[in-house]
Amino acid sequence: MSIWKLDITDLLAGYADGSITPTQAVACLQERIAALNQTLNAYTAINPDALIQAAASTQRWQNGTPLGLLDGVPLIIKDNLVTAGMPASWGNAYLSKLACTHDEAPIAKLRAAGAIFLGKGNTPEFAVEGYTDNLTFGVTRNPFDPALTPGGSSGGVVAAVAAGMAAAGIGTDGGGSIRRPAGYTGLLGLKPGIGHVGRRGGLAQVLLDFEVVGPIARSARDLALLDMVLADTPCPPTPLKSMRILAVEALGESPCDPTIREAFDDTCERLAALGHPVTRAQLPIDLRALNAVWSQIGAIGLANYFTQAPEVRASANPKYLEMAQAGASKTATDLYQIMEIVFALRNELAALFAAYDIVLTPTAAANPWPASEPFPTEIDGHTVGPRGHAVFTGWVNAAGLPAVAFPAASEGLPIGMQLIGQHGSEALLTDLASTCVAPFRWPALAATPT
Repeated sequence: MSIWKLDITDLLAGYADGSITPTQAVACLQERIAALNQTLNAYTAINPDALIQAAASTQRWQNGTPLGLLDGVPLIIKDNLVTAGMPASWGNAYLSKLACTHDEAPIAKLRAAGAIFLGKGNTPEFAVEGYTDNLTFGVTRNPFDPALTPGGSSGGVVAAVAAGMAAAGIGTDGGGSIRRPAGYTGLLGLKPGIGHVGRRGGLAQVLLDFEVVGPIARSARDLALLDMVLADTPCPPTPLKSMRILAVEALGESPCDPTIREAFDDTCERLAALGHPVTRAQLPIDLRALNAVWSQIGAIGLANYFTQAPEVRASANPKYLEMAQAGASKTATDLYQIMEIVFALRNELAALFAAYDIVLTPTAAANPWPASEPFPTEIDGHTVGPRGHAVFTGWVNAAGLPAVAFPAASEGLPIGMQLIGQHGSEALLTDLASTCVAPFRWPALAATPT
């Protein structure tokens, strides 16, 4: 099998038995990037030292002294994560010119484990939208159909991993930015619970503590391995027993595409066949108050960030200046009222998880739409707003809970599902996803000769 098709686990096995070297793996993936990035626009920056780092890793493996669990593993890092030697552009023209001099905490852990960073993955400016485009780097496209979006805001990372331009990747998720793009490209993605992966030394978090760092991969075993390295609070493996699953096909009156509903039905049947009691019902939590204030959260955070970074503000897309202006008009009382809504949601979940172990939903209510459009305006014949496609994910961030996205069985474009659990259930969710995940399907574009 071609090196670029191997997941992390198989790469490491090849390094261990000498059939593959990190130098070969990095060189292969760099050829893939050269061949495909012009079409997909997944990478915004390339690590100039990747081959040098791969040679050092190759020598360590030959000496029998690998540095850590990920020695020689080639990853793509989302371009809002501070990584030494490359910019953390965040889709912004000013930041794109600044090379970082240190690693933020999660990136430092990956480097200490021996990972090699191939480059940075494109993101919408300030990572506050559900597609991937910006004035600095342009539109990122979906490997399964380049006319369509891979979602956002981790669009560059998922496009690269799904096209075989990286073994796996690291993204951030403040309202679904790992899970929805993973779903649109047939990948798995872990949104950790708050506190599971520490955030220190990075850019501003404009979405409060909702935004977390997590892995994106083509296999559940890779997701588990990356989480083992990233986690500040590792989850010990627990035997996978019968899980009481609440299956939520739709949220209130929000529309959901019929093809997604069909994939959801199939996923429910798969989980039930595995011995898990599946109850199909509405989510017993009223999300209207949270939905009403959601857009204010990012606007307030962006307004605060701009007061600290005037150079960034001066180079920002005008639409984000308008967003920040709206945020600046809010008061401390407005923010406190938002936090009261968030705290109430977190408290309500205790009753939900007394009755159920897991919540199952789709990752998104719509399939991918044209790549340069920020959101679909219609779902199943119903007009929707900017977050109509994103109804299943944001509340999970506000609640601070872990969730795993995984591909469902589908014949056309990939369709994602998510499993949501209690605090500390990251390993359990990944294990459960591994039992019902559809095998990864390579997009036709991935067959481009390299």
